[in-house]
Amino acid sequence: MNTIDSQKTSPLTDAPPDVLPAVDPAIKAKATDAAVKFEAFFLKQMISQMRAGTRALADEDSPDKKRVNQDMLDLADGLVADALAQQRAFGIADLMLKQVLPQAANAPAARTASAAPDAALSSAPARSPSNGKTSA
Repeated sequence: MNTIDSQKTSPLTDAPPDVLPAVDPAIKAKATDAAVKFEAFFLKQMISQMRAGTRALADEDSPDKKRVNQDMLDLADGLVADALAQQRAFGIADLMLKQVLPQAANAPAARTASAAPDAALSSAPARSPSNGKTSA
């Protein structure tokens, strides 16, 4: 009978995470770059689909229907997607890296996952719990 070890193991090597070899910095940099680029591509596709939905519902005389506006908005959407991916705003790159480089996920990261949401919350205006209005 085969028993399952209670110690957590890596799905790729069946070795405990603390036994896995260290990640080569060059490989980690390439994997990180690829993961961030994938997140940017994913976000660009998502924004493009939302923009296409907006165009489909727009009136014929709407600025959304003009080709010159579409080109500039597509360019801006790509830049927004790249900026969000560089900040790892959606966490897609982090999840990919956790699967591709499990030993790197156990090491302390330079960027903590909790830092970004806290910064966004601190810049938002405070809301009163009773009436939902913003306070200064």
